[in-house]
Amino acid sequence: MAQKREYKVVIYREPLLGSMFLGGSRVDPVRYSEFLNKNAADGWRVITMEREQRRELLFWKREAFLTIMEREVGASP
Repeated sequence: MAQKREYKVVIYREPLLGSMFLGGSRVDPVRYSEFLNKNAADGWRVITMEREQRRELLFWKREAFLTIMEREVGASP
């Protein structure tokens, strides 16, 4: 019998404030790793992710990661 799985899609990005002062904002790899590890502790596994540049308020750009995760239903600790 196949395991039931659930999925979630998360858009991870840094706060807009950095974009406003620097003209652009990149994702902090340490914070993104912490985000991924926190979700992994809850049973989530990354299926795929894609990096994108998102325009904010016409003038600023912000880097974001679209992350798709899955876990077995009822796998949360």
